[in-house]
Amino acid sequence: MTITIDTIREAARAIQGAVVHTPTVHSRTLSQLAGAEVFLKLENLQYTASFKDRGALVKLLSLPREKRDAGVVAASAGNHAQGVAYHAERLGIPATIVMPVHTPFIKVVRTRDFGAKVVLHGEGVSEAAEHATELAKAHGYTFVHPYDDERIIAGQGTTALEMLTDQPGIDTLIVPIGGGGLIAGCAIAAKALNPGIRIFGVEAALYPSMRQAIHGEGPGSGGPTIAEGIAVKDPGALTRPVVEKLVEDILIIDEAGLERGVQLLLEIEKTVAEGAGAAPLAAVLANPSLFAGRKVGLIVSGGNIDSRLLASVLMRGMARDGRIARIRVEITDAPGTLAKVAGCIAEAGGNIVEIYHQRLFADVPVKRADLDAVIETRDRVHLGDIVRRLEASGFSVRQLGNTAADGH
Repeated sequence: MTITIDTIREAARAIQGAVVHTPTVHSRTLSQLAGAEVFLKLENLQYTASFKDRGALVKLLSLPREKRDAGVVAASAGNHAQGVAYHAERLGIPATIVMPVHTPFIKVVRTRDFGAKVVLHGEGVSEAAEHATELAKAHGYTFVHPYDDERIIAGQGTTALEMLTDQPGIDTLIVPIGGGGLIAGCAIAAKALNPGIRIFGVEAALYPSMRQAIHGEGPGSGGPTIAEGIAVKDPGALTRPVVEKLVEDILIIDEAGLERGVQLLLEIEKTVAEGAGAAPLAAVLANPSLFAGRKVGLIVSGGNIDSRLLASVLMRGMARDGRIARIRVEITDAPGTLAKVAGCIAEAGGNIVEIYHQRLFADVPVKRADLDAVIETRDRVHLGDIVRRLEASGFSVRQLGNTAADGH
């Protein structure tokens, strides 16, 4: 099987009605920020909140009856697991999903809720995949690869087919890259519909595996990333030549950029994106001259982000923007001083989130104290106004360092 626009159209017909035709929306505010016309393909609105629904269903539908009856096995830490489990249950196919032992509980629970048998094995997806392959051989299961499979690639390509049918004026496409299934399928579809379209991939700085493979560099990836969905060390053998041929460049985005993308999509577009899903927006904002004036399509590939992680990302974003800040005020340890500090902050329009004295463990005279306050402000300008008001009232003030605000 060779993947062409015809096989992608065939895949689209096969999954029609069973997979959401997600909207492609224009964002006025993000367009203003980016200096380009920004369109978002909201794959986070799929039932399992990820584009993985597409390829998983195409693959499962391709199996003959005897292979369906024998069952399937897949290895994944999240989106692929849920896509396979959900559609396998719909089609009455027994499914076993091997997940790394440290997979977040919520992802394990969701996968089980879709009717799959979950096996926890290995420290990472690579070890889980090895075990899944062993189970396939031992029990006669069909192994459903997350990206290095022509049916999977064709299914993922339906994302771009929909997007460019809905918005044919898009002249640039930006797609996150993990193993490469999504960008390979989308590149084939996009180039067939518009040979002049420019296609860019995006990888997390900690996992630049496709870029390394294409440029002949040794693998040097790894580490904790917010973009778990594209944290892949070994890009696909089938996907790599497609990327080499059709993709103009692969852009690398650091963790601060990914966090910023998640924050902006939620605050501006009111849509929840996981780190991988926010990577295309982060790439546009990090490379304004590259996309200036163009009609840019961004694939928001998924929205499966842990609630606690999302909360942390939002708070760190507020710290970066100066909307949450920590200040230290040197005061006399006397009655009424705390009230005076609080009054100054309130009069300047700030909101105190936390406040506490540093008496015993601070290097200050016994009759003085450090007053540490976490305050909420409108922005950095407003923060400066608050600090100046405190200083005008006779207090010595300094802003405490914040790693999030520094982008580290």
